[in-house]
Amino acid sequence: MQKNSSGEFGYVINVQRFTVHDGPGIRTELFLKGCPLRCKWCSNPESYEIFPQVGVFEKKCIGVSKCGYCISVCPVKDSKAIIIENDIVISIDRTLCTNCLRCESDCPSGALKLWGEKLSVEKAMKHIRADRSFYEKSGGGVTLSGGEALLQWRFCLNILKMCRSEGINTCVESALHIDPKILDEVVPYTDIFITDIKHMDNEIHRQQTGVGNKLILSNITKLMEMEIPVIIRIPVIPGFNDSIESMDEISNFILTSLQNKVETIQVIRYRPLGEEKNKALGLKYKMEGINPDRSEFEERIKGYVARMVEKGLPAIAGTTKKNVKK
Repeated sequence: MQKNSSGEFGYVINVQRFTVHDGPGIRTELFLKGCPLRCKWCSNPESYEIFPQVGVFEKKCIGVSKCGYCISVCPVKDSKAIIIENDIVISIDRTLCTNCLRCESDCPSGALKLWGEKLSVEKAMKHIRADRSFYEKSGGGVTLSGGEALLQWRFCLNILKMCRSEGINTCVESALHIDPKILDEVVPYTDIFITDIKHMDNEIHRQQTGVGNKLILSNITKLMEMEIPVIIRIPVIPGFNDSIESMDEISNFILTSLQNKVETIQVIRYRPLGEEKNKALGLKYKMEGINPDRSEFEERIKGYVARMVEKGLPAIAGTTKKNVKK
């Protein structure tokens, strides 16, 4: 992967237009590659690595005997990086794969899907400027998300600066497991932050996400001190934080350590969406088989939200309702 110390380009999974879930109004959202967390419930494992990757969707493979383009272009000896079963490409041996990406570019059926595009700052701004009229009418703007957007913070900073100079509202969505010095760089050009509080116990957090929560909570506190609007999201995960005790601990942290200065608390239910993409990358989905009854789950979410509101917290269920804080 090409080095990018200047932030002139970034590796992006997707540029999504007309989104209304991640920040106010209608927004253009850039999903960046790379994430230091490995949440067991993650539905976007294609965001883990900062470099482009090929995913395998075997149901779309038309058979190597009919096609075989991926085999013919693979630089690995005897094409052993491509795993075939019953004439169908079912996976890629990532220990052998050189990540040349040629197999994906030659696949005619879409069985091989590329996750990650090298995008220049100027090209990113062309996407953003194209929807400017929608921002002006709805109070929207651009959201930089991931993965962890701030792993590519110099790229983000360049975009944020250009958006600020052009009067475009900016939002950064980050897990905040980052060097706090990065916040000093990006906050002056950011209008709103979105982040998660997943659990208050450091070790439980580490077991379920791969990292502890001390740096995250410290950075959230730092954002409060920098007086930037912050939306806190709480993903409610069965077997992890789906309990009154966990929700109360998070509520108490927001009330005391954050002095209840957050813009909104969005309590979000777990959705089992990651199985197919994990399989496409040769990964095991660690929440396989966990699919709680939707109506019962949503009732618990409403209960958690009501309990928070009673304490004076600006809590809502989901991501698109209006702020309840007066």
